[in-house]
Amino acid sequence: MQKSTFYGLAVLLWLAAISLAAAAAPRPNILLILCDDVGYSDIGCFGSEIQTPNLDALAANGVRFTQFYNTARCCPTRASLLTGLYPHQTGVGHMNWRDGGYDGYRANLNHRCVTIAEVLRAAGYRTYMSGKWHVTRFMEMGEDNAQWPVQRGFEKFYGTLKGSGSFYDPSSLCRQNQHITPANDPEYQPATFYYTDAITDNAVRYLQQHQRESPRQPFFLYLAYTAAHWPMHALEKDIAKYRGKYDEGYAPVRQARLQRLRELGLLPAGWQPAPLAGDWDAVKRKPWEARCMEVYAAMIDNMDQGIGRVVAELRRGGQLDNTVIFFLQDNGACAEENGRKPPKAAPPTQLKPMARDELQLRGRPLQTRDGRPVRSGPGVMPGDADTFVAYGRKWANVSNTPFREYKHWVHEGGISTPLIVHWPQGIAPQRRGQLEPQPGHLIDIMATCVDLARAKYPRKFHGQAIPPMPGVSLRPALAGKPLKRTEPLFWEHEGNRAVREGRWKLVAKEDQPWELYDMERDRTEMHDLAAQQPDRVKAMAAQWDAWAARANVLPLGAWRLDVNAKD
Repeated sequence: MQKSTFYGLAVLLWLAAISLAAAAAPRPNILLILCDDVGYSDIGCFGSEIQTPNLDALAANGVRFTQFYNTARCCPTRASLLTGLYPHQTGVGHMNWRDGGYDGYRANLNHRCVTIAEVLRAAGYRTYMSGKWHVTRFMEMGEDNAQWPVQRGFEKFYGTLKGSGSFYDPSSLCRQNQHITPANDPEYQPATFYYTDAITDNAVRYLQQHQRESPRQPFFLYLAYTAAHWPMHALEKDIAKYRGKYDEGYAPVRQARLQRLRELGLLPAGWQPAPLAGDWDAVKRKPWEARCMEVYAAMIDNMDQGIGRVVAELRRGGQLDNTVIFFLQDNGACAEENGRKPPKAAPPTQLKPMARDELQLRGRPLQTRDGRPVRSGPGVMPGDADTFVAYGRKWANVSNTPFREYKHWVHEGGISTPLIVHWPQGIAPQRRGQLEPQPGHLIDIMATCVDLARAKYPRKFHGQAIPPMPGVSLRPALAGKPLKRTEPLFWEHEGNRAVREGRWKLVAKEDQPWELYDMERDRTEMHDLAAQQPDRVKAMAAQWDAWAARANVLPLGAWRLDVNAKD
């Protein structure tokens, strides 16, 4: 046998052995972590002064995507993340408040989509969820639960169906399909109930149960925190770390973040940061404003502590190396002034402690479980259960450093999320700690999970035709290779709309003309090039129109309708 033939056969055998080993390798566990109403620069590895050592460690040993996108709001993001489709395709083009009468605005997941849990469960994964669901209409008691987590692929669920509520007495709290309260839950009775800790603790319990029940099966765990969504509620032990940290106001915090972003390679020298929104000298209640940010920081800090406990449990069970961990945010920082204006009416004075089984159904409660009225308005120091306050637009501007706008809008401040991917067995040592600049979107998470799990994405599910995945697997980017994207990325929320193609982004607010930005030179969107490049604007606008027509986005404004409203 000639040497060339021998070496050729040897190479073929070696490649075949590698292929067989890859096919036989255990499929990775998948942990998907989503946080709520947190800004682009609110975690340490993206520039923050807030203490997030556990997320920073995941970033240092994983890959950070610097241009990853959500859909600008709670419900649409969750619908897109869970299904891999654009939110209007799932029926959740807006929020879960009202049925707009059109397929894209039903305020409820439809049956023409599948969740990651449904796809992975069919592929042999165990599926668990702890945290915020928020993709189904919630009509108090007696509602249809067809779109609740257990009915959409999750074997075990602990969390809330609504989008917000007290961290000490969450609205719409459930275990499986059963409404519960912090007082009557037979499986979880901590000395102090705090919802962020409860989400963490129940996730850890699921991991422990998995090790006992099915250690040889891979798992998918969806960990959906409500931190740091208003109300600003945090434990005093966590707030204490930040006491006095924000007494100097908005500008010093923002300037320090800008400096760290530059040092981290996340803010090129040519980008002009968006303007500062707040004037500290004009603030009348400085201690109150500072306290709002202290509590906000404490909420993120507590969440990071919880993520550390989950990672520690994975390590203890020998599962960390082959678990793919994704961390991302549902939208940019929130400028909503909820609870910062004087109350319209005085709270009730004749309140009684709530019974053990009495449910907290209001997202904005009138009272605490022990019978105290809930206070809001200027000067009400947030943190405790009897307060309901948001941290406001000016701090949200700091959270979104260096970008423009906020949650609701599809400028970068509304849709940009850090994405951290950590996977020791799947990310080469030389890639760990690296930044990945390729644009990505929530629609890519389903495609990535299907790829990693060697699962099959269905054409039909329960007799319903399922749209093909518009996203692409992020797996090549973990190795520093190009993504196989052939289509632009698109957005619409409340008439705010955008399209991203390569380095170009076309974006507009509701009823406003299109703006054009070069994302390589000006990702902070400070220099509109629409007037200089009308042909590009026209072409990209046509792409958006075609997408809107096929993705159930039209008619614009349908989210304002309510087919169940009485005349």
